[in-house]
Amino acid sequence: MLLVAGASYLWGVRAAGRRGVEWPLTRTLLFFGLGLGSYAVVELGFLGVYSGELRWAFTTRIALLIFVVPAGVVVGRPLELAEAATGPTGAARIARLLASRLVRLFGNAMFATVFVAAIFCVFLTPLAGALRSNPLTDALLGVIVPIVGVVLVLPMAALSAVHTGLFITIEFLLAFVELLIDSVPGILLRLNDSVVDAAATTTSSLGWWPNPLHDQHLAGDMLWFIAEVADVPVLVILLLRWMRSDRREATQYDELDDDEYERLTQEHLRGGRAESA
Repeated sequence: MLLVAGASYLWGVRAAGRRGVEWPLTRTLLFFGLGLGSYAVVELGFLGVYSGELRWAFTTRIALLIFVVPAGVVVGRPLELAEAATGPTGAARIARLLASRLVRLFGNAMFATVFVAAIFCVFLTPLAGALRSNPLTDALLGVIVPIVGVVLVLPMAALSAVHTGLFITIEFLLAFVELLIDSVPGILLRLNDSVVDAAATTTSSLGWWPNPLHDQHLAGDMLWFIAEVADVPVLVILLLRWMRSDRREATQYDELDDDEYERLTQEHLRGGRAESA
């Protein structure tokens, strides 16, 4: 995963350079440091090693892979790099892809919140224990989950030119309520005093090793905390999209001549009178 992502990004930087585009070194360092670096820390560190044995390690690992790692990847601007590396033809294809209904759905903050909350609800079932206790599925989750996170975050960060200002405004207001949904699974795990993970039977002679119930409560605490903290960058992205859309619409109005502005005003007034009638 690290080698493929890193090699693809460096190929894009080289291809962009051949087209005369000097890709900023800062973005490359951010991509490798925050994006691939955070992935390496999660998968190759404590969380990855004990994910199959400790429930809180597994829960924290999945939450970081779907929230933190994609955010670090997006900072490296991979879509802009792809456009610079492939030229006008590639940029047109990416624009068509972003304008598609499916991508616009994934780029909706409300859909992303509900989708992630649905994934987190798996932690409330014995299925979570089956997934983490199987080495194959545990390894596959380390590949699939960050890809899903990137698919959710990339459109959200790039669709400011597709959504209208009114849509972004409504989306921003509803997000304050919707973004609380993804913290519900963590709260339920924390408040549940019965172990719901069938695989939570591992013991250890280490003094810090938690019992199954404490392990479940720790998993709920971490999931709750990460879900709440992850709400902040999503709101920031929505705010930036709102500001960009407002500036773009203001620029379009400023470019109108007097006749066009007068005609637009009259159409607006006629529409208001028709609604009153």
